[in-house]
Amino acid sequence: MSPTDYTTVSIPRILYEKIQERIKGTGFTSVSRFTVYVLRELVTETKKGKEPFSEQDKEKLLEKLEKLGYT
Repeated sequence: MSPTDYTTVSIPRILYEKIQERIKGTGFTSVSRFTVYVLRELVTETKKGKEPFSEQDKEKLLEKLEKLGYT
C-alpha cells in the first residue's frame, strides 16, 4: 500500500493514550496499527454474519456513552 492509500481518523487524545499504554509489550508498534487490526476484526466478524458484541456488551457500551453525554 502506498501512503495515498491511507486516510486520517481522529480519536480523543485520552483514548489514544490509553491505547498506547495497552499495546506496550505487545507486537503492535503503533496506535494506528492496533486500531487498524481492531477495526479489521470487527468488520470481518460483521461480514461473516456474526455479531461483534453480545447484547449485554451493547447495553454496557450504550450506558457508558450515555454517561459521557454521547447519546
